Amino acid sequence: MSLSTRIARAALISVLLVTPALAEGKKVTLSQAFQSMLYLPLYVAIDEGFFSQQGLDLTKETAGAPTVALSAVISGSAQFSIHGPEWTAIAASKGAPVDIIANVVNGAAVWIATAPDFKFAGIKDIRGQKVVTGLMPTTSTSLFMKLLKENGMDAKTDVEMIQVAIGSEPGPFVAKQADVAVMYEPGLDQAVAKGMKVVLGFPKFYGAYAFSAVTARNDVDPDTAQRVVNGMEMAMRFMAKNEARTVEIAKKEFPNLDPAVVEAAVKRMLADGVYPPSVDITADALKVSMDTQIALGNLAAQPDYNAFVVKKFIEPALAMK
Repeated sequence: MSLSTRIARAALISVLLVTPALAEGKKVTLSQAFQSMLYLPLYVAIDEGFFSQQGLDLTKETAGAPTVALSAVISGSAQFSIHGPEWTAIAASKGAPVDIIANVVNGAAVWIATAPDFKFAGIKDIRGQKVVTGLMPTTSTSLFMKLLKENGMDAKTDVEMIQVAIGSEPGPFVAKQADVAVMYEPGLDQAVAKGMKVVLGFPKFYGAYAFSAVTARNDVDPDTAQRVVNGMEMAMRFMAKNEARTVEIAKKEFPNLDPAVVEAAVKRMLADGVYPPSVDITADALKVSMDTQIALGNLAAQPDYNAFVVKKFIEPALAMK
């Protein structure tokens, strides 16, 4: 047997020894709250084949609401869900056996925009104004209300909120029913494309903020969970180094949106640190996020970070080469 043949055979044997667990296509269901640009790391992991490389046959379902996605995990109809971690914390505080296992969005992905001729030097300049916001409960409106409170204002008396279905904020805003709007992407850049201006970004205002995460039951199959977290970690590393391809995937996932708006939105969120560099969730990022819910009365106390954030899946993913 030639040397080259022996080397090839040894390589084949080594592959067979180390890859069968990752080649089995383990079936798993993940329920997302919405089809959202915020969840782009999930779509990158799917479209770039990172879950497949981890030996998963992942089915993505869209629940239509965070509570519905979370309920799917609690009931066992899905192994994982993606939405704001506050929903998981609230459920866990009531005894649900759930926690969070990976970061998805690490910035408070909300912005305030105004009409182009509106004079804005600070948040107090919107006193007495009509403001388009998302229909509660939603984090964008929650953060806005918290910001008002921190600046001595009341959402009920100092502004007139026009609450609309999430995602439809650009309509009344661009139609000049209000000079101010609180928005997520891609609605923000849809409005910017119509001449509106961004005056305040919560991502830079708050810094690291656990905005969306992967939730699982605390009795989840550990092997499956590790593979999911690994796939998300691979996606985040990819996004940090491949902006053009990330934008391309976003355009594919949102074919009904103006490609220029999609590109602007993705680039803004990458630049503002909305998409995290890894699946890690720091104690500070969780605290800032949960403080918003505590301030609004949705959550009684901070969850126990060490019990709520499952590091046993995060740390191996961070150590991947």
